[in-house]
Amino acid sequence: MPAIVGVVQVNSIGSSGVFNIGDVFRIAPSSASKTYSGAGSFNTAENLTVYNNRSNTNTFDKDLIDQAVQFNI
Repeated sequence: MPAIVGVVQVNSIGSSGVFNIGDVFRIAPSSASKTYSGAGSFNTAENLTVYNNRSNTNTFDKDLIDQAVQFNI
């Protein structure tokens, strides 16, 4: 079924984002990333106390590929 689209303004699209106008069968964006962070860095609360006196973040990674996204449909 044809789509009739008026004015479109796109401010930004992320690196793994998809922008489509019209008919589409399947949209399946794929991305993989690795995040390194220290102890207590993703905690969220109003009153939060984190004690991490001796915290290390090990970023050594001996393998090259952790999560492949090839052929991920």
